Amino acid sequence: MQRFKNKFALITGGTSGMGFATAEQFISEGGSVVITGRSEKTVSEAMKNLGNRAFGMICDAGNLKDVMNLQREVKNYTDSIDLVFANAGYGKFAPIEAVNDTFFDELFNTLVKGSFFTVQQMLPLMKEGSSVIFNTSIATEMSMPNFSVYSAAKSAVQSFIKSFATELTARGIRVNGISPGHIKTNIFNNTGLNPEQIDEAIQQIIPAIPFKRQGDPAEIARAVLFLASCDASYIHGAELRVDAGISVVGH
Repeated sequence: MQRFKNKFALITGGTSGMGFATAEQFISEGGSVVITGRSEKTVSEAMKNLGNRAFGMICDAGNLKDVMNLQREVKNYTDSIDLVFANAGYGKFAPIEAVNDTFFDELFNTLVKGSFFTVQQMLPLMKEGSSVIFNTSIATEMSMPNFSVYSAAKSAVQSFIKSFATELTARGIRVNGISPGHIKTNIFNNTGLNPEQIDEAIQQIIPAIPFKRQGDPAEIARAVLFLASCDASYIHGAELRVDAGISVVGH
């Protein structure tokens, strides 16, 4: 399939996990991508693996100065963006008593401000028929200990789906969201847990997942690109759960 031939995507947080898998799939279907990441090393490595239709830039979604430079940087590679996948982010979890304002602001700056202003900056490059996809989370549907701030931030992103869809309808830009479940990514890397603790946390989660396994980033990528493609031309203002049913089955 070449659903994205001659099309261009911006994928934030595209150096690993769901973002990288989406970039890889987008390129395999004929498109070109601009990816963002927080370090020169990860951006360079991802570009090398993605090939000559991938372009990268250093951009920390939690740093508003970086985000506000996105449009100027993207214009170095293309004057038109067909897909914005506002994907950059990570998990940080703590009990209510342990949360301070630095912790709170870090998550809201990265997940909420980063997502909002990324899309805002790209809108002048988007034309009729293009697509915005926000990355939300099943944390908005399920109550989990230590997730209060993360869940609140993702709920704010979830609200953007409807509000942006309302405003961008007249411009022919479709807006949707993807709600991943437990996916094999580096979401725990900024939690302060060591590799053994991360593995233990994952092993505790798996029995609760209806399919008894974590999802693969490629499974998210396929869902994102379905929403971005002409196959989803009548889907607007929707949020697609890709979570093995955990948000509705057996919790």
